[in-house]
Amino acid sequence: MKQKKVTILGCEGFIGKNLVEHYLNNRVDTLIKKFNDTSETSFKKFIYPYVVLGFDKSVNKEKQKLLYPNIPTDESRPFLDAVGNLNHLDLTVSNNEDMKYSSSDIIIQAAATTSGANDIINKPYYHVTDNAIMNSLLLQKLYNEIEAMKERFALYGDKRAEKPHTINFIFLSCTVMYPQNLDRAVHEDDFNGEIYDKYFGVGWTKVYIEKLCEFYSRLLPNVKFTIIRHSNVYGPHDKFDLARSHVIGATINKVLSAPNGGEVEVWGDGSELRDFLYIDDLVDFINAAVENQEENFAIVNVGSGTPISVKELVETVIKVSRKDLKIRYNTDRPSLKNSLWLNTDIANERYKWEPKIDLEEGIEKTIDWIHNKFFNNGY
Repeated sequence: MKQKKVTILGCEGFIGKNLVEHYLNNRVDTLIKKFNDTSETSFKKFIYPYVVLGFDKSVNKEKQKLLYPNIPTDESRPFLDAVGNLNHLDLTVSNNEDMKYSSSDIIIQAAATTSGANDIINKPYYHVTDNAIMNSLLLQKLYNEIEAMKERFALYGDKRAEKPHTINFIFLSCTVMYPQNLDRAVHEDDFNGEIYDKYFGVGWTKVYIEKLCEFYSRLLPNVKFTIIRHSNVYGPHDKFDLARSHVIGATINKVLSAPNGGEVEVWGDGSELRDFLYIDDLVDFINAAVENQEENFAIVNVGSGTPISVKELVETVIKVSRKDLKIRYNTDRPSLKNSLWLNTDIANERYKWEPKIDLEEGIEKTIDWIHNKFFNNGY
């Protein structure tokens, strides 16, 4: 089995950590038998299909390097049975000479500056500058590396100069560019250039990055670009602090922090409709894209396809927590008065993918993970 090299940008973020765990723990157990004249012995051999290289931003702006260990220890969790390494870099600067990823088979761009509704409303610039600069530099670096590699191959008469290996580049976009409140599931071609006022900055930034990927797809025929417009993703490693979290992370925080018999405050009136996707289903789609995408560039909606109100979300989290809590709606706090859910026909039909985990099961998995990680004794 030939190993695939996977580069994960943003490997220490919510989605990135789940990707690291998925690829590093994805192993094949093979039974090996040996014979001699008098006996037969057998043993298991672990084969790792993926070698993982991770990059993320460093808080102190200094590059650090960590080799994922092969034997799991308390200090190495959650990177179990791992093969690969991690680099801490500032992805918004152009002099990252140690970051070379053109030899990868799969590149997943999960690095982004993100936060919740409060920043979108009060600091709309927060999602713009770093994300625009970071992705511009990353894509230019990929192009420069591939061109330099082709020149080296040509110098030695290597046929790979004319036909370099295929790379799958996955960009995790979002749905903020879509029209809001359509009263139906949103298709990929529903983007009409009119972006919801509260999403204007982040929406056009995402569209700009998507167009950058399309631009480079015309320059790099050996790279297949997949733009994933995913819905609200949640699960283990999500942000749960109220200042930076999205609606599910914030709701879980409030419910788990509330005393039994108390109340939970919800920002807004709870009528807004959202599309929620458990992290494992997103990872499954990334693998489906790598296996099934034929074209050089594609934009794909990835979500549950089911509209769920914030009110229903809060009630579900309370149910899973097994607490007796009342809900108080606060319409004076920042909230986004919009509703959106996705049509996923393209993901279903062309990529042979569909989500497997519904909201209640996903929330239960997430709360179990929180209890195991932070309390280590379950309920």
